[in-house]
Amino acid sequence: MGKHAPCKSNRDVVESLYASLARGDAAAVTALLAADVDWWFHGPRRCQHMRRLLTGESAGAAAFRFAPARVAEVGGVSGEGGWVVAEGWAGEHDYWVHAWCLRDGVITSFREYFNTSVTVRELSLPAKKDMVWAVWESQSPSPKARSMPGLVLAI
Repeated sequence: MGKHAPCKSNRDVVESLYASLARGDAAAVTALLAADVDWWFHGPRRCQHMRRLLTGESAGAAAFRFAPARVAEVGGVSGEGGWVVAEGWAGEHDYWVHAWCLRDGVITSFREYFNTSVTVRELSLPAKKDMVWAVWESQSPSPKARSMPGLVLAI
């Protein structure tokens, strides 16, 4: 696990992960992840789709397809460490945000949010009075008569 070419940007690594998942290429996925990747989930239990994909639990079943609408590199220096945030939608009821932490081109940590609005705040940026520096914010759909909880991810 975690034997990745260091010349790719963190964003390229994460986009490679989604492409490998779409192809069903378990070996390529494994090469992008640290052996002890830290995973955290926030949302309804029925929405633990990435866990099912990464553990092989969804093999042979109609697996959830992650197709990011937006992928952005936030915080850190590419190649040395940092975060990549991706978001996407699946129908009217499933909105997701993934936050991937990378070190030396390997995914070491993963945060998954379903049906939750997320704001990413980089703690190393100086704060000004009454101002929070957001480096990334959800662009979640807002259907009528539906609200989502909001979280702040500090990196």
